[in-house]
Amino acid sequence: MAADSTGTTGAYAAAGVDIAAGERAVDLMKAHVARTRRPEQVNDASGFAGLFRLDVGRYKDPVLATSTDGVGTKLLLAQRLDRHDTIGIDLVAMVVDDLVVSGAEPLFMTDYIACGSVVPERIAEIVGGIAEGCHQAGCALIGGETAEHPGAMDPDEYDIAGAGTGVVEGDAVLGPDRVREGDAVIAMASSGPHSNGYSLIRRIVDEAGLDLDDRVPELGGDLGSALLEPTRVYAKDCVALTGAVEVHAYAHVTGGGLASNLSRSLPGHLDAVLDRSTWTPAPVFGYLAEKGSVAREDMEATFNMGVGMVAVVAADHAERALGVLADRGVPAWRLGEVVAGSGRAHLTGEHPGA
Repeated sequence: MAADSTGTTGAYAAAGVDIAAGERAVDLMKAHVARTRRPEQVNDASGFAGLFRLDVGRYKDPVLATSTDGVGTKLLLAQRLDRHDTIGIDLVAMVVDDLVVSGAEPLFMTDYIACGSVVPERIAEIVGGIAEGCHQAGCALIGGETAEHPGAMDPDEYDIAGAGTGVVEGDAVLGPDRVREGDAVIAMASSGPHSNGYSLIRRIVDEAGLDLDDRVPELGGDLGSALLEPTRVYAKDCVALTGAVEVHAYAHVTGGGLASNLSRSLPGHLDAVLDRSTWTPAPVFGYLAEKGSVAREDMEATFNMGVGMVAVVAADHAERALGVLADRGVPAWRLGEVVAGSGRAHLTGEHPGA
C-alpha cells in the first residue's frame, strides 16, 4: 500500500498534502493486508510493485483473466453516514465476481484510493474492508496506492477502485459457447442492492425525505445500514461449484439487472426463461419501489432484485449444484431453464404475494 509521498514536507504540507498522515495510514493498513497473504506472493524489497509467482505446473494451458471496477455512488452514502469499514468489501466483490464468470480463480488484487485529505484511521477502515473482501474471495491484496488530491476533492471525499487477476485452464473457460438448450439456471441470493442502482437509491432517499438513521422494521434495522449492507462475495463458492458440477456459464448480476446481465452469457440462438414465482425479493427492494414510486420494469432494469449471481449448469447437475451451494451456506434455487430463442433472458410469472 503505497502513499503519494513526493515533494518536501513543509512545502507539500502547505499545498494540502500531509506526508506523515500518508505514512501512518500505510502503517495502519499492514495488519489488514497481512490477512490476505497467499503462498505464491513474493516479497518486493523496494515496495514499488506487488509480486506473485504463478505456479504454471498446476496448469496445462493457463489463461490469465483481469477485471477493474469501482463501487459507484454507494460511496456517497458511506461518506454521508461516516461508515467506511464495508465499502471495500463491495469493491472486491465487483472485481472478483466478474473474474469468476470466466471460470477463473481470483489470485490477487490491487487497490487505488484517491481522497481530498488522508485521514489515517479512515483509510485504514477502507483498506480493512478491502482486505476482508479479499479474505472472503481467497485472493491476495498485493499492492495499491493512496493518493491525496487537495483542491480536486473535498477533505472528506474519496473514491476507490481496484483491479484483480485470476487464472483459468485454457480448455475450461466458461461462457456462451458452452450453454446448451435444456440447461438449468441456478440463482444465488444477493445480500441487498450490492453496489448498483445507488444513483436511483440516493434520489429516492432525498426526494422522499427519508432519514438514513431511522429504524425501518421491515428492513430489520436503520435504513442506512440496510443500504450499506456489503455485497456478497461469490468467488470461492463459484470456484467450488465449477469443480463439483458441470457449469457452463455464470452471470454476475450488476448494473442493468438480472435479465440484461444473464443475456450476456447466452449464445445468439438460446434464451433463458426465468420464473419470478421461484423467489421473493428482499424487503429492501419493495421498500425502495414504494418510497420512490418506481415501476417493476424500472426496478428490474436497475437492481438485482435479490439475485446476485447466476449459474447455468447441465440439467442433470442442477440438484447437485443446489446441494453444493447449500453446504457452503449460499441461499440458492432453480430459477429457470435455457430454451431455443434469440440470445435473451426474460422474466415470467409473478413473485409470491405480488
